[in-house]
Amino acid sequence: QRVLRLAEMCRRLQTQEEKVLPFHSSSLAEEEQQQAQGVLQEAPTEPLAQALQDYLGLELFWQLFNKAKLEEQALGREQEALRQRKQQLKELLGQYLAGISGHQEGPGEPKPL
Repeated sequence: QRVLRLAEMCRRLQTQEEKVLPFHSSSLAEEEQQQAQGVLQEAPTEPLAQALQDYLGLELFWQLFNKAKLEEQALGREQEALRQRKQQLKELLGQYLAGISGHQEGPGEPKPL
């Protein structure tokens, strides 16, 4: 019951795009898709395959979970890039401010900017 309640809460939090559009398009050719569908419809013979059959309902969950993890990693990388850019801009601003503040250098020393 708890899992079903959490799934319902997650469905309410989905964006309209996630509700309307399919999660991803398959990169398989039409023939390969039909072959894969045929294999999925066969009754499993191995014990592990039979156990996995019970959890097919979680496939959408795992797809969404993996998508969220990928987005989390992408945002982490973007955040690190922005942090580095911020540091560069701070350094440039410091050089600029040192240059306009009338900082006295010797006659042969170049100005920062």
